[in-house]
Amino acid sequence: MQTGRTEKIGNVVLDYSHYPEQDFYCDGASEDALLELVKTIPPREYPQEIYKAASWEVLYHLSDLRENIVGWLPVDKSMKVLEIGSGCGAITGSLAQKAGSVTCVDLSKKRSLINAYRHQDCDNVTIHVGNFSDIEPDLPTDYDFVCLIGVFEYGQSYIGGKTPFHDFYRIIKKHVKSDGHIVIAIENKLGLKYWAGCREDHVGTFFSGLEDYPQGGAARTFSRSGLEKILKECGETEYHFYYPYPDYKFMTTLYSDRYLPKVGELSNNLRNFDRDRMLLFDEKKVFDMLIREGLFGQYSNSFLVMTGPMTDIVYSRFSNDRAEHLSIRTDILEKDGKHTVRKYPATSAAAAHIEALAENECVFTERFKGSTLSVNRLELKRNPDGLPFAEIEYLENSRTLEELLDECLQNNDEAGFDKLFDRYCKIAAWKAEGTKQDYDLTFPNICVQGDIWTMIDYEWTTDKLTPQQIISRALNCYGQEDPVRMEHPIVKKHLEALGIGKEQMRELSEKELAFQHFVLQEKDGRSRTALGQLRHLIGNRAVPYQEFFARADRKKVQVFEDFGAGYTPEHSYYQYDAYEADDLINARIICKAGTKAIRLDPAELPCLVQIHGIEWRGKALTRAQLDQCLSTNGQVLADTPDHVPTVLFETGDPNISVRLDCLDSEATDGEALIIRAQIAWLSAEMLQDIQARLAAAARRKGFWFQR
Repeated sequence: MQTGRTEKIGNVVLDYSHYPEQDFYCDGASEDALLELVKTIPPREYPQEIYKAASWEVLYHLSDLRENIVGWLPVDKSMKVLEIGSGCGAITGSLAQKAGSVTCVDLSKKRSLINAYRHQDCDNVTIHVGNFSDIEPDLPTDYDFVCLIGVFEYGQSYIGGKTPFHDFYRIIKKHVKSDGHIVIAIENKLGLKYWAGCREDHVGTFFSGLEDYPQGGAARTFSRSGLEKILKECGETEYHFYYPYPDYKFMTTLYSDRYLPKVGELSNNLRNFDRDRMLLFDEKKVFDMLIREGLFGQYSNSFLVMTGPMTDIVYSRFSNDRAEHLSIRTDILEKDGKHTVRKYPATSAAAAHIEALAENECVFTERFKGSTLSVNRLELKRNPDGLPFAEIEYLENSRTLEELLDECLQNNDEAGFDKLFDRYCKIAAWKAEGTKQDYDLTFPNICVQGDIWTMIDYEWTTDKLTPQQIISRALNCYGQEDPVRMEHPIVKKHLEALGIGKEQMRELSEKELAFQHFVLQEKDGRSRTALGQLRHLIGNRAVPYQEFFARADRKKVQVFEDFGAGYTPEHSYYQYDAYEADDLINARIICKAGTKAIRLDPAELPCLVQIHGIEWRGKALTRAQLDQCLSTNGQVLADTPDHVPTVLFETGDPNISVRLDCLDSEATDGEALIIRAQIAWLSAEMLQDIQARLAAAARRKGFWFQR
């Protein structure tokens, strides 16, 4: 319903008082499709629509995992929130669920309509449509939180002028109450993913941020020191850095300066949903090195900066890429130097899953009584809204069993590894008959403090597996996470002792897939799709640098010059710019005085080459001239007077020769011979198949070909 300069969609109010009657920013057809989708499909069915669409745009705008970046914030119903750049409402719903009121500002009417339709049941959301500079003077100055999620980098577009980011920040700060917070989520210009081969998020090119945006653009991200400089120059004295991992868009884990990641934790780094990327190195290993060197905060892929008083939350992990009734969040809080762990249901449907943790604690405490394993203590509590949460003991100064085993591998300490693993096996078998098994009794889930071992995770239980199967799963998971582990002789020895060969590994992998399917399956039969699978469905590639160099090796074009004594390596060179496209050669060969002939080797392996044309002295050679001067060491296929020749090279040293002295006279300095061709490289299998087909065709039809 639209009245004057406002419109109401469900309970959401859209205010058009400052709308310029034109959307200056729009993604076109994709936004039209999104608008139709949210008008007709309820939010709980978005995961299935994301799967069906298999597109970056639908995933980015509609995934509930986008809400994680604000889902941990200490917002409650007594608070007012301002969301600048609310777009299609990726985080609006989470804020509305937590806050008393949410005020949104966005330039696009179409995006604001998408936001309104998807959250039309919220009675505490108002969306102001129009330019922020026009709307801002009418906004109140007593917000508890002002959120800029993926927005601050567009400061020069919002504000303009010589110091747009400083001016933007100062304007925003006017609208925050004295003990309120500004929350900025933004990519790190020096984020490790960009060094490793991801394209810059805003301009879509490689290394643009690292090169400090030489081509300019509408957006500008910052390093940590760059952000701090702006904050300090704007008079901000109280701010805190958090580190969303893998990045702020689809955050699973939030770290902070008070709780940094540990070696081995950062292994989920393939996040190229929007574009192809390269893989220049193993990001997990580099992250591990940065963590050891104390440099993680400089190279985190994203930042979340929160101004104002410090919150008790130092860490938050979201396990909500699963069915609603199994979705939880784990926070670590720090107060007066002491830590506490809390697990919350991410949805009301997951309340029973949290309550089951208390039951599991009782079961395993009783089972492991008298063993060398303790069970982490848990107390079930309730929020003011009645939802349960689990408060769990935090183990100070502990290390995981996984860390200790890794240390043994690094030091080739076989006796140390054996001792730890043997103790683990005895624990897994302790009073196992007729009792529940902890399905996740894996090495990262056992914390070690001196001689005290403690089980810290008992979320998943089973009565269908034996202790031997639990042990096999733990060791296989340990090896599969890192090829270095899997290939280590100590790990191989224990895998062999357990009877885990390739067939058993395959069976274990199938069981893991079945478990993942269980975790994703909703009670009504619907199923979510894991982010990793969505990345494959969307289809953007992650290309290892080895493949790049393999392609570069295939593209080695070598030029030989004949000055009358034939072709020799001494008179040859590689022309690395001969390729104008992935499979198109456009070789411009500058000849020296006295050159009688040129030989071009298009590759260093068998291939098919279709010669599109040869030019000499600015003119294309005629068919008669080609017959006179062109020769190859391949088979010319289906050659006719009106068809460009296609040549099959069965050798790893293919070559195309052009006799210049047959055309006119020998070359003078600076004259150009241009050879244009298309190439298809052949594997050994492809070459054998082509040879067999040619031979069969020749037998059947007298197929003609010539050397």
